Amino acid sequence: MKTITELMDETTAIKALAALAQAQRLRAFRALVAAGPDGLTPGVMAEQLGVAPSALSFHLKELSHSGLVSAEARGRNLIYRASFDHMTALLGYLTAHCCQGQPCEASSLAECLDC
Repeated sequence: MKTITELMDETTAIKALAALAQAQRLRAFRALVAAGPDGLTPGVMAEQLGVAPSALSFHLKELSHSGLVSAEARGRNLIYRASFDHMTALLGYLTAHCCQGQPCEASSLAECLDC
């Protein structure tokens, strides 16, 4: 099993966090997470988010460059999906030293804060 630092390094984490540090990109990423492995087309996502398709395209490109989103051509459409592995690695990187460096078995934030 790979360690957190093998899955995500500081430079990669900063790139992912920077991509999420914009409201439209964060909303787009959350919409893709909610859509699950089926993903969404840009048209459906633009309609859901109430954003112009051209603006959404720019934001999806930034999310793709960060590794948080992947795109697959399906016929004439692109299907965008959240990269759950990358998201999980980022979360792992951010919480790697939770509970004073001890493994955290907490099932809730409140339990973790009591460590």
